[in-house]
Amino acid sequence: MLRMTFWPAVALALACSTAMASDIRRVVTGLDANNKAVVLFDSRLPLAPGPYGLASTNMWITDSYPPALSFTKDDPAARPIGISPPDNGTKFRVVEFPPLDPATEAKMEPNFLHKSVGEKAPARGVPVTHPLMHRTRSLDYAVVLSGEIDMMLDETSVHLKPGDTVVQQATNHAWINRGKEPCRILFVLMDSKQP
Repeated sequence: MLRMTFWPAVALALACSTAMASDIRRVVTGLDANNKAVVLFDSRLPLAPGPYGLASTNMWITDSYPPALSFTKDDPAARPIGISPPDNGTKFRVVEFPPLDPATEAKMEPNFLHKSVGEKAPARGVPVTHPLMHRTRSLDYAVVLSGEIDMMLDETSVHLKPGDTVVQQATNHAWINRGKEPCRILFVLMDSKQP
């Protein structure tokens, strides 16, 4: 009897922990009406599925510089936004890159990601050479949280592991996961001047 109860409970716990593993806890502070520090948001944000198995979530978005502080329950991360940060703004996000198999890579539309950047792409730079290659008019900070990934540039590639950081300055780049496990990266994108 104990066995019949124990193993289904273990399976349920594992399934729930796997489902929650893709969520990210976000805590946002602010000031209340008495100028005391309070928690405005404390919730788990799911990584939303995207094309080719990519998954991401925006943690916070600003649209002014210096950034305006928001002490309301209006969540700026909930507003729709493309790959680039808003003009004069920032975008704090997490992206999970699945392993990229050669068959999927071969079926990708040329210039796929760069087309989605659109007119926000800086004019300076050579044409992209991979479907996931793109450039944004932004200064980006990236921290590899888990997994491994290759950052492809125009003529070179850099292999990155957990704890590695990147400062991306509006250059062509593609994130290619040639491993067997997903790679999760935290990004802060800041609008910049044309390079």
